[in-house]
Amino acid sequence: QLQFVESGGGLVQPGGSLRLSCAASGFTLDHYAVGWFRQAPGKEREGVSCKSDGDGFTWYADSGKGRFTISRDSAKNVLYLQMNSLKPEDTGVYFCGAAVPGRGYVCSSGWGFGSWGQGTQVTVSS
Repeated sequence: QLQFVESGGGLVQPGGSLRLSCAASGFTLDHYAVGWFRQAPGKEREGVSCKSDGDGFTWYADSGKGRFTISRDSAKNVLYLQMNSLKPEDTGVYFCGAAVPGRGYVCSSGWGFGSWGQGTQVTVSS
């Protein structure tokens, strides 16, 4: 069974940094498109960043370009999201998900992604 466990969230001041981690079990990260998604209070889940299987494609939402970096450690089977210069609007619960190889997916909305973890809360506030 494909499972993710997210960690690394917390309370940080504007301008600060966090690195989120997503440990995968039951499958090999390299074989799947994977992504980070965010759900703010009262809003639907939205894509933050995703990578195709084999790292052929990387996508970032405009809101995170230049500030966020997605990466994966194949040896540890862990997906990361390095977030710098955090803003209050980055607040939300961050999830990671995987898309089944060979099927369509949409990074911006999370369509096609599944195996969601429990999420990790990120709060950016002074």
